[in-house]
Amino acid sequence: MTENSSQRPASGPNSHPELPTQYAPADVEGPLYERWVERGYFEADAKSDKEPYTIVIPPPNVTGSLHLGHAFEHTIIDALTRRKRMQGFETLWQPGMDHAGIATQNVVERELAKEGVSRHDLGREAFVERVWRWKSESGGQISGQMRRLGDGVAWNRERFTMDEGLSKAVQTIFKRLYEDELIYRAERIINWCPRCLTAISDIEVEYDDDDGELVSIRYGEGEASIVVATTRAETMLGDTAVAVHPGDERYRHLVGTEIELPLTGRRIPVVADEHVDPEFGTGAVKVTPAHDPNDFEIGQRHGLPNLTVMDEHAVITAHGPFQGLDRLEARSAVVGALRAEGRIVAEKRPYTHSVGHCSRCKTTIEPRLSMQWWVKVGPLAKAAGDAVRDGRVRIHPEDMSKRYFDWVDNLHDWCISRQLWWGHRIPVWYGPNGEVVCVGPDEQPPGGEGWHQDSDVLDTWFSSGLWPFSTLGWPERTESMEKFYPNSVLVTGYDILFFWVARMMMFGLYAMDGTPPFHTIALHGMVRDQFGKKMSKSFGNAVNPLDWMDTYGSDAVRFTLARGANPGVDVPIGEDWVQASRNFANKIWNATRFALMNGATVEGELPAPERLSATDRWILSRLNAVVAEVDAYYEDYQFAKLSDVLYHFAWDEVFDWYVELSKTTFAKGGAEADAARRVLGEVLDVTLRLLHPVVPFVTEKLWTSLTGQESVVIADWPGDSGFRDEAAEREIENLQQVVTEVRRFRADQGLQPGQRVPARLELSGTSLAAHEDAMRSLLRLQPAGEGFTATASLPVAGATVALDLSGAIDVEAERKRLAKDLAAAEKDKAQTTAKLSNEGFLAKAPDHVVEKIRTRQATAEADIARITAQLAALPKG
Repeated sequence: MTENSSQRPASGPNSHPELPTQYAPADVEGPLYERWVERGYFEADAKSDKEPYTIVIPPPNVTGSLHLGHAFEHTIIDALTRRKRMQGFETLWQPGMDHAGIATQNVVERELAKEGVSRHDLGREAFVERVWRWKSESGGQISGQMRRLGDGVAWNRERFTMDEGLSKAVQTIFKRLYEDELIYRAERIINWCPRCLTAISDIEVEYDDDDGELVSIRYGEGEASIVVATTRAETMLGDTAVAVHPGDERYRHLVGTEIELPLTGRRIPVVADEHVDPEFGTGAVKVTPAHDPNDFEIGQRHGLPNLTVMDEHAVITAHGPFQGLDRLEARSAVVGALRAEGRIVAEKRPYTHSVGHCSRCKTTIEPRLSMQWWVKVGPLAKAAGDAVRDGRVRIHPEDMSKRYFDWVDNLHDWCISRQLWWGHRIPVWYGPNGEVVCVGPDEQPPGGEGWHQDSDVLDTWFSSGLWPFSTLGWPERTESMEKFYPNSVLVTGYDILFFWVARMMMFGLYAMDGTPPFHTIALHGMVRDQFGKKMSKSFGNAVNPLDWMDTYGSDAVRFTLARGANPGVDVPIGEDWVQASRNFANKIWNATRFALMNGATVEGELPAPERLSATDRWILSRLNAVVAEVDAYYEDYQFAKLSDVLYHFAWDEVFDWYVELSKTTFAKGGAEADAARRVLGEVLDVTLRLLHPVVPFVTEKLWTSLTGQESVVIADWPGDSGFRDEAAEREIENLQQVVTEVRRFRADQGLQPGQRVPARLELSGTSLAAHEDAMRSLLRLQPAGEGFTATASLPVAGATVALDLSGAIDVEAERKRLAKDLAAAEKDKAQTTAKLSNEGFLAKAPDHVVEKIRTRQATAEADIARITAQLAALPKG
């Protein structure tokens, strides 16, 4: 009745190893993980004839440590790969780390600073050797933390973006792109960090709302004057034009003329450009081509000169009184000088606006004209867009496709050079007579006097863009390439859809002759705190997942993250939720321990349906339905839903209902008890296997104890046999209705949970007669003896439960208590009704206040109905 492994251990009902009374994750998780690794469960065989399933890890930085975002993403990937491994796929979860150019260089430079030296004191070669030494000694601590989480990666395949093989891949694709004229060198505007002294990518720029100033400046005189506004007054020293919209009648007479640029003695033209918004501000903008990306484009269209007025440290280089000042010092000085000349029309402080900062050092980014290497992305981006449009690659959730197209369809050329020493050095040599030679991995660079290599290194995203195939041995046609490319799915956050995913798509399609790097892109959201706020050390809400693992166990952290994982949606998480997941792990442990102590077994075949009780048929029917539901959610990457289904099935249906109902059966003994033990073993076996990909540690310990088999990691994934028994499901649903209603009534009457009450059950004409003993046990109902007088009668699901509460409660005391509660509820209803009937109050009160009062009114009305019913049910007397 379930599709399970045919291999069963030769074990009897009492041969299971005894489990400790309490689950202690710290005692279980580490040894289990090391055993999995030692036995090679996570390794992938390229020679296997099994169908491949491949996922590459989004490579964490070598400088990094495990944060909640990693834990979230890794939980999803690990669940996918564990399930596929159980389904019989040759599964590869490819591990590795990124060399993290800027971050790693900064770490090592800080170490050198403590020693009183700089990288320049060491020289390039010695500095790079020092970084490799740091990596060997201190880098990659995240690998050990991934083991703590339970990541089932193929450790013997671990790669590093600067290892020998990946370096060869980088050099190979650089030369191919260069020879295909898709890589070029040009002077353009880039994001420049004056602290790190390098260009940085868009993703390494963090935008914050900063308090600055907005200054309006008058250029020119009289009728020939124009007012422009700026937040960076110091850049006016590099202005080479003022731009207006060609349709703006206010400035038509000035287009083509020149006006004086204050403080400089220079005259600059007024140009007409469609980029200018005539409705914004004065409708005129200053144009500084060397220090603003939009201005650079305007300058290119109108042939304007590019005047650089700041060096790489953001210090003013323009001749005059401001030379040598830092940009912020110069800003104040320039505004002061303009004010002295009467050029300031308006000043606004503070003026809050979005400002880009270096993600590494938080320094304000300076747009800067610089000679850099670029990838011509036009044809590459088109191919990346086409692969999704024609269905070769699926983005999940589908509504994220629009964001992807908005990006790739409007992608600008990509700056790939960085002014660092740590990274893949650009494989281009310059000769004494202007020669430029790009060198491939198997070629000798040119020698002789006057030849030198480009000093820049490649953007880290360049090498990570090759990750889906470089990790498999490309450019060689390795067995791993043939087996595991393209990858099955990429799991990553929507926040790097544009930066990493798009680059992998472009490079994969280019390098692999039109074959995309993966079939599916499964995007998840970002982890936030329980209030939906971004986690940050500065906000004081950042969480170290290792602390939670120490306190609650890795399974609890994983289950909490999975239960919040809706595709493409941010994940709120709080410690209370991790505690609840720890309680779930304890529940699984205690219920399985009880089952083993009572002889639950997987030995032998399941009895035929006709030999099973309705309770057994019900749980097997539900089990198969849950298998089908979980499979469907896995295929749709609905981890929150599948986790919720498993949680409620395991806790509510298996542990709270089936196990409790089985206690009566076990107590009776006989063939029915033996069948129930076999069914309970089956249900636990399948449930533990379904739970394993998300909570691997506790399920491994329990499943091996139950089955006696080697490991659930390599067990078969359960299948839906198609067995359903709707009649049994209706029967148990009726039983549940009766038990739930009587429990509610007992609670309403103030009875203690363990307090026994005489009762008569009228079950004739229903299917519940066979369950009378179980119902009495669950409800603490004793038989109706002599002198039984029904003081309450509860008709539920066709049955009637008559209760005698005359000796169970102090009726008069209970009547007084309920009367007091009823008076309080009626008073609250009268107050809220009066307020809601007051038109003046409704007109003035905020919506949330009115809504709160409506809720109070509804609660009061519900309380009145409940208490009135309780009073009516009390024995008369």
